[in-house]
Amino acid sequence: MHLVNLPFHEGGHVVFSFFGSRLLTSLGGSLMQLIIPLTCAAVLLFRTRDPFGAALAVWWLGESFVDLAPYIADARALSLTLLGGGTGATTPYGFHDWNFILNELGILSRDMSIASAAHFTGSALMLLAIAWGVAWILRNSTHAS
Repeated sequence: MHLVNLPFHEGGHVVFSFFGSRLLTSLGGSLMQLIIPLTCAAVLLFRTRDPFGAALAVWWLGESFVDLAPYIADARALSLTLLGGGTGATTPYGFHDWNFILNELGILSRDMSIASAAHFTGSALMLLAIAWGVAWILRNSTHAS
């Protein structure tokens, strides 16, 4: 799923760059990675009235949080291999989104607890989505008979 999330993440940097803030541009990648599945869930639930599809999209939202957690946790270590092939410490442009974001906000030392919160939130959403999907299947399979 990381490769599914990646174009949305990178596209988010472009979209949020129009706000003219380096902080929002950096945060935009992660935000867009969360906004896309959230939007899909809302459209599936409210527009097309597809609760099972919405449950799948909520699972994707949770997975996106889980996918972001290692990147957030790497904000100080800068050892994760990034898109360009280098690490945050060795890339030619020397840039790591979450190092910059947390540094700008003055909370870089909290990278691990923020990453843990993202992982927990994602895991909880994934479990909730599975329960929702299973409940929907069970409810609708009994109505069909």
